[in-house]
Amino acid sequence: MKNKHRLSSIGRGLARGMILALGMNSLNALAVENAPVRGGTLIYLEQQAHTNLYPPAGGFYPNGGILNQITDKLTYQNPKTLAIEPWIAESWTSNSDKTQYTFKLRPGVTFSDGKPLDAAAVAKNFDTFGLGNKQLHLPVSEVINNYDHSEVIDPLTVKFYFKKSSPGFLQGTSTIGSGLVSPVTLAQNFDALGDARHIIGSGPFVVSGETLGREVDLRARDDYRWGPKNLVQQGRPNLDGIKFIITPEDSVRIGALLAGQADFIRQVQAYDEKQTEGQHFIIYAAPTRGVNDGISFRPDNPLVADVRVRQALLHATDAGQIVDTLFSLHYPRATSVIAAPAAGYINLADKLKYDPQLAGQLLDQAGWKPGANGIRQKDGRSLVLSVYESPPQPQNKEVLQLVSQQWSKVGARLNILAGDAGSKTADSLDPLKTPANVVEVGRADPDVIKSQFYPTNRDALLQKGGSSSKVQNFSDDKLNTLLVAISAEVDGQKRLQLAGEAQKYLLDEAYVIPIFEEPQVFAGAPYLHGVSFEAVGRPAFYGAWLDKH
Repeated sequence: MKNKHRLSSIGRGLARGMILALGMNSLNALAVENAPVRGGTLIYLEQQAHTNLYPPAGGFYPNGGILNQITDKLTYQNPKTLAIEPWIAESWTSNSDKTQYTFKLRPGVTFSDGKPLDAAAVAKNFDTFGLGNKQLHLPVSEVINNYDHSEVIDPLTVKFYFKKSSPGFLQGTSTIGSGLVSPVTLAQNFDALGDARHIIGSGPFVVSGETLGREVDLRARDDYRWGPKNLVQQGRPNLDGIKFIITPEDSVRIGALLAGQADFIRQVQAYDEKQTEGQHFIIYAAPTRGVNDGISFRPDNPLVADVRVRQALLHATDAGQIVDTLFSLHYPRATSVIAAPAAGYINLADKLKYDPQLAGQLLDQAGWKPGANGIRQKDGRSLVLSVYESPPQPQNKEVLQLVSQQWSKVGARLNILAGDAGSKTADSLDPLKTPANVVEVGRADPDVIKSQFYPTNRDALLQKGGSSSKVQNFSDDKLNTLLVAISAEVDGQKRLQLAGEAQKYLLDEAYVIPIFEEPQVFAGAPYLHGVSFEAVGRPAFYGAWLDKH
């Protein structure tokens, strides 16, 4: 099937729901070439539209999936070893207390508008990511802590200064949130960066067109010569372009892939994996190495202010049943706050045991008595919690429905609110309206725990002085001290120990109920080769190529 024909027919195919069957005899007969094939446009079906392409917003996977193709980073984190390797920075040094970092840059790197990616541009990027820009509403990056300022030493040397130790900064320069963009891009306000055409990067692909909310087109950059030096792929990308098409329905994405009308898709549900692999398509399950998919509480809400209530709901949650019912082997059951492959992980499975009898005892001790309708009561209140569904998380509605069934056995109810509700943003900042919320974030560094729970980062617990003005009382100084210590400890082993202490404390206080380790699950055609993934699961198509088919 010629690429031109595939591009013109995709709209018709999606509209009629796709033909799910493809003659596999012809696919089985295809021979894989030894050398990559140059040319072709990759058709990528994405579940959700991107929201904003300001690099620190790249944690949202539809955003990161685009940013990873159009931006470079100072450093490259090897996804197999997690070692930090050269990329735009050829080398770097730091002082002993990690308050100063100096980077030497590769010569000859340019943004797609022809402007140099030099020390001044790098300084502008990290001054913006580290300090934000209130006038342009550009927020501070969650992967940069204690930032003070930059200094341009010479055109290819830049130095960064921190108010106190920042041992996670080097790894932070390799993340999707530190993608380098032109100073012209950083001069625009946050809302303008929702348009992909406004993002000028130095990456192997360039945005060539966009239909907002529906499609983004990328083309290869012919003069690209500065990919990570340790990669096999060097020079120009093999592909001529990438077409991102927003396709919300799971069945339509799978159908398009199996019918040969798409080459790569994101968010393959576990129940579709067997069918996909059975037809010789490839499942990619990339680990995210961060805070596990689960539920956290907002203790400013009186319903969950008592640690015994939170502990009861933790022990009323049967993560094993959820994983066995809804997911595949690519979704390991959580055994701690962070995933087993994450830096600083410790096994705390003993603290996560399903024990409905203990849950009932804890609720009794907390004064919650069984009611006539099966829901526990105390001081005229019912133990009914609300949570918003999180569409980016796999089968999140079904996960929450199972949790609700499990909690009902001990006399609690979980109301599940629609993830696309117009009131979600405001309600999610009000602990009285949403005493629980869905959590998950990927990053291959212990700082990921701080990113999720610290009040001036994602503020999952909603603490006083954090992201919400609705919080009246709740703050946990012990937790916050631990989180800051993780971000500032320069001794590697001590830093991992602090990460372990934070995980224990979060579970002892039952602030979070980890359920499963979330991968990013993709599927690709058998004629697609060379797809890789960065350390927390976003695809990279720099070395990808399409075999003749």
